[in-house]
Amino acid sequence: MASGILGILDDIAVIMDDVATMSKVATKKTAALLADDLAVNADKASGFSSSRELPVLWKLTKGSFFNKLLILPGAFLLSAFLPVLIVPILLCGGVYLTFEGALKIYEYFFFKEKKEELNLIKMNGEQLYKHEEKRIKSAILIDFILSIEIVILTLGTVIDEPLKIQIPVVSFIAILATIGVYGIVALLVRMDDVGYRLIAIAKNNFLKSSGVFLVKTLPVIIRMLKVFGTLAMSLVGGGIFVHNLVFIHELINEWPILLAEFIVGLVSGIVFLSIFLITKKIFGAQKSN
Repeated sequence: MASGILGILDDIAVIMDDVATMSKVATKKTAALLADDLAVNADKASGFSSSRELPVLWKLTKGSFFNKLLILPGAFLLSAFLPVLIVPILLCGGVYLTFEGALKIYEYFFFKEKKEELNLIKMNGEQLYKHEEKRIKSAILIDFILSIEIVILTLGTVIDEPLKIQIPVVSFIAILATIGVYGIVALLVRMDDVGYRLIAIAKNNFLKSSGVFLVKTLPVIIRMLKVFGTLAMSLVGGGIFVHNLVFIHELINEWPILLAEFIVGLVSGIVFLSIFLITKKIFGAQKSN
């Protein structure tokens, strides 16, 4: 009996060790995508009145957890019964990521359009509620798409492992993606409030300067996250192609891996974006006729 219990404990220890090792590998592979998720959600969670930032963020966090609950069972069933579909889904995700990265770059350089700034102060209660709900739904939808990519990408790193390793590793990354990302977003969106509070109570130049620094730094951080998130899309998408398409892997075999993944992602994104724009133009011309 004692030897049987010790054997079970030993098996559990081995499994936990394998889970920890594979979780580290998966975290590294999804780090860029998690950074993009952070950039998107920091942008979506900002711009609300101070009193609504944390309630909105809590709604987004719950929505993100619900997304993971929908996605994870499907991913595990896919791994158990149709693992052959994992790589095609990954490649579709690569297409999406590289396309979105190229689209963001294109819009920044060639399609700068001034967005109508909403004056939240002039809105009544019903208008504020509708505006808030619209942004929350949009953010949760984007989180759903990114969550699929994070889960499938993680699953792709442990696809050769048994389900007893896959389930805890993928679940850990999914939980990390929600708690880690939204925890950091919560800190970011409160930076300016902390800054204004320091300015209000400042009795010396140090506190006042610290407050001004926090207020001015927040928009800079948000912009930097957007840039990094865009680059991360190309990098992650390119990495998916490099590691899953043999002809691309052989083509850039001698290149530094990060440079290869980024260039492949950028070139692929430009190709997919060009196809999209040409198709849109053709169908637009047909409709006008």
